[in-house]
Amino acid sequence: MDQENVTATLTVAVPAARVFAVLADPTTHAAIDGTGWVQEPVDRAPLTEVGQIFRMDMYHANHPDGDYQVANKVQVLDPARAIGWLTGEEKGDGHLEFGGWMWRYDLAPLGPSETEVTLTYDWSAVPPFIREYIQFPPFGPEHLANSLRHLAELAATSATPTPGG
Repeated sequence: MDQENVTATLTVAVPAARVFAVLADPTTHAAIDGTGWVQEPVDRAPLTEVGQIFRMDMYHANHPDGDYQVANKVQVLDPARAIGWLTGEEKGDGHLEFGGWMWRYDLAPLGPSETEVTLTYDWSAVPPFIREYIQFPPFGPEHLANSLRHLAELAATSATPTPGG
């Protein structure tokens, strides 16, 4: 595969600020996930700054441990416009190591109560030694569309107050 990212886009009948609030809340990530791999947040604080680390418990039948934990580092944080993070792991010595793949949501307001959401999974920075044992993308093409549908449902039913929205 020559392409090193996949994207999906969905228009949701929710203001961009509310969509962003749901994405910035790690406690919603398991419900958004389209694969079922994301479990519970270890770090529950809202995402508020670039460089912030938040950890998530995960499960994947093909992972050597089944249950495992990822450490995510916020790379993009532009309220109501974009949010994204690199995924990695904490090594035994406490050092964080990121694999080079990134999740990014771009939000384009289409009016006061409608938002176009684009989800991108980008693995262009993954080094060759990781590509030897992980096939990218590590999920089927339906994953991103499923995630966006879950996000739309959560944002539509969210009681999260949003400024001006």
